[in-house]
Amino acid sequence: MTALAYPEHDKLGPLGSRASALHDPIELRAKLIQEFASCVQQAKDAVGELDHGSTTAVHEARKALRRARSLIMIIGKALPKHERRAVLQALQDARRSLSTVRDHAVAPATLGAIELSDDDRETAKRILDNGAAGIPATSEIKQLLGEAAARAAAQAEALEAALPQQVSWDDILDGVRALYDEARYARRSSKRSRQWFHNWRRRTKELSYALDFLARQAGPRVLAIHHELDAVADVLGPAVDRIMLRDYVVTHATGVPADAVDHLRRTIDRELDDLMKMTRKDARDAFSLKPKKFARRLAKAAKRDLTPPDDERSNGTAS
Repeated sequence: MTALAYPEHDKLGPLGSRASALHDPIELRAKLIQEFASCVQQAKDAVGELDHGSTTAVHEARKALRRARSLIMIIGKALPKHERRAVLQALQDARRSLSTVRDHAVAPATLGAIELSDDDRETAKRILDNGAAGIPATSEIKQLLGEAAARAAAQAEALEAALPQQVSWDDILDGVRALYDEARYARRSSKRSRQWFHNWRRRTKELSYALDFLARQAGPRVLAIHHELDAVADVLGPAVDRIMLRDYVVTHATGVPADAVDHLRRTIDRELDDLMKMTRKDARDAFSLKPKKFARRLAKAAKRDLTPPDDERSNGTAS
């Protein structure tokens, strides 16, 4: 009987390996759909978090929608291009519908974390007071959360209808490689652009969520790679909050002298520039590999996770 051939980076092997959806294209498809449905449910459950405050509810909903988006990103070529774009756009629109509520929640804490002069602090107080007048009522936030979850649920149906009956490990590796490439490019571009810095954080967060899903199909070595990227995403958070804050200050500056607003923004910018420079440096190692090498590293980690210890020793690969 002729042995089955496997692509160089996909030699997980059908025999002598721990059972995993990564071995079975049909099961892998089912896991992806199941994970997407779980994200939709988390978005729906966020409505119940309103009892604990709108900040928690909106955060949980946005996180669930970002996790759902990460799955579409790594499906890559398996999903028809027009369907992929449509689902990604719908999920993005759902998250954006909650952005204003999120900004109102984050702005006070972010301003509180910045060292301000007495004049800047007075300016900040006036801006926050202006902003507070525009915070949506709980009933409106509940409606926004429900609508965002409904949009995501519609995409779950579209995904199941459009996704081929089999999704291979090669398909997923291609998607992860492309997502890592986007994050890596955004990091380089962020040296000259705050918008690219924000994009870098988005792509890194999606990469982290994708690796979390894959780690649950593989094991601790893939989980370790997930932890590396998740740590980077967390470090980028404070800088992204300050990028948001710059726009928030201008949006809610009604009645505040322009020179006072400009001075506050310059104060924010000084801290933001320092944070951006520091985080780019700290994240250099996490994005040092070229995309193909990163994909090979991930494939090797998954293979070792799914190889029983006895097989590792016999092959001389035990650590």
